[in-house]
Amino acid sequence: MAVQDGSYERLRAAGCADEVAYVQACLRLFFAPGANTTDGRADLPASTVSASPISATPISATNVADIARLNKVAVFLLKALKRRPADAVPAELAGWLDGYRRRTMSMNAACIGDSIAIDRALRESRVDFVFLKGPLQQHLLYGDHFMKPSGDVDILVSPARFGQAREALRAIGYEIAGKSRSVWWVRFLGEQHMVRDDGARASTVDLHHRLQQPGSPSPRDIDGFLRRKREVEVAGVVMPVISAADTLLLSSISVAKAFFNREPCAGYVCDVRASASRLNEAEQQRVLDHAAGQGLADTLLLGLRAADVLLGGDGTLLSDRATRILARIDNADLFHMVMAPWLASLRWPQRRHVLWELCGREPVRYLAEAGWAASADLSRRIFERPAMVEPARSEMIKIVGGAANHASER
Repeated sequence: MAVQDGSYERLRAAGCADEVAYVQACLRLFFAPGANTTDGRADLPASTVSASPISATPISATNVADIARLNKVAVFLLKALKRRPADAVPAELAGWLDGYRRRTMSMNAACIGDSIAIDRALRESRVDFVFLKGPLQQHLLYGDHFMKPSGDVDILVSPARFGQAREALRAIGYEIAGKSRSVWWVRFLGEQHMVRDDGARASTVDLHHRLQQPGSPSPRDIDGFLRRKREVEVAGVVMPVISAADTLLLSSISVAKAFFNREPCAGYVCDVRASASRLNEAEQQRVLDHAAGQGLADTLLLGLRAADVLLGGDGTLLSDRATRILARIDNADLFHMVMAPWLASLRWPQRRHVLWELCGREPVRYLAEAGWAASADLSRRIFERPAMVEPARSEMIKIVGGAANHASER
């Protein structure tokens, strides 16, 4: 579900304040306490935005669809709106959402089948690995494998086993996609795309040995994600996924990545809320300690604050801690940076200032992360020059002795 520049331009020109509020209201309804999003009826919570799904204000179904698609929350809307009277939902939107759900089911079912084959191949090669994101995580968070479209299978392995995992995937027909062969992809992004095409359809694996792009703080202990893994059963096959605490961290990493890249990320923010809402106070404190140990305490707080702004604060220990992160950005702007980053009125903070905060305002760590970003940018300029677009000066992360723009993952 790639972001289309045309959609950005059209949404920017239209403004879409009512449509953005409509999507937010649906998401708040989905997460309303005690809500069963598969059936039944309920009113919107009184605390939601004024332009609710039953507002008399005309909305554009096309714009709502684009906002939901870009944020990967269309199925959330579908489930929330099923709890409203049928005549309260524009027929055009209802039809589009139903079609989106069907396409998501088809895509994710194929992804699950690919995951089973990949699981078998890596186990036979004795490669320790874990699945990231995707239908397996969606089922753990929402009880549904088909909440968000998954066009590829994400796998994490130890850096030491990266080559072995790649060979195991080659043995079942996957080959490295041309664009991900470069040093920049393998060394700095820490991943490669591998594709298998049997003539009927193409299957893609994102093979990772890192979990964050240069320009954002990275976890200190990648192998820990493998040690803490848990197992889930799908179609009679037991497969490894990351722990509950690491799911929350990875969702927050994805929010930070989208924030740096100025991409819509409400879907990741929903994952943050779904993960955090399962924790009691003692577990919340353990997650805070765990994030600090990984060097991701402030990355976690960014994800949590985004969830409170989008979905409403829940008065928990995590919410209380999150208020301090990026405090110079008011809630209204942060909300639009999450859901509608195309708005021309947004005054984005410089990326180096965000990195400074996510590094806990620690000079040594900041310089290390900024230096890593500078090295990554130099590599990208050397190995991917034909695809490069010169960054604006405002997009530079300045460090002593040079500068590096923030590297975009894709």
